[in-house]
Amino acid sequence: MSTTPLTPAQHAILAYALEHTGGRIEWFPEHIQGGARRKVLDGLANRALIARHGDVWVVADGGYDALGVPRPGARAANRKSFVAKLDAVIAQAEQAQTARDEADLEAAVTAAEAAWAQDAHRTAEPRRPRADSKQAQVVAMLQRPEGATVRQIMQATGWQPHTVRGTLAGALKKKLGLTIVSEKSQGGERVYRLA
Repeated sequence: MSTTPLTPAQHAILAYALEHTGGRIEWFPEHIQGGARRKVLDGLANRALIARHGDVWVVADGGYDALGVPRPGARAANRKSFVAKLDAVIAQAEQAQTARDEADLEAAVTAAEAAWAQDAHRTAEPRRPRADSKQAQVVAMLQRPEGATVRQIMQATGWQPHTVRGTLAGALKKKLGLTIVSEKSQGGERVYRLA
């Protein structure tokens, strides 16, 4: 008998093949789809638990040994004990998978609830820039009664004109929810201030 432990999925696949399909690997648990099936088959084949027989995979001697059931052609002590062992293996595999699925589901629900709580907190309280950031400098300049021009903001922050305009439209208006108004005097520069 093999001392290498089988995963619950491997147990279930091998046991199902022996019990229902005469040793042919035709069934997989629901959660094993697409490319995962190929990986499971490769893993079983690499451990010599299954082997190719024409176009199909069948349980190899190593698979019988890993499950602790007699190989075909070997003397079986008792058919009932064979079925009982298979039933126990299948039940164990299903319980392990169910427990893992329930734990994964519980973790997903907890993560979703935490994300909802964070979203609710974000919408309830608008974001504010750090007090020592360039963004905070811009906000302070816009709060002045005279406001600020793009050129003044560029000199204070060292930013390019497109960065200043992007900050006004994106970070301040959209993200922080500030209302910015602008006016242009005859022949002068456009002045921005907070409403």
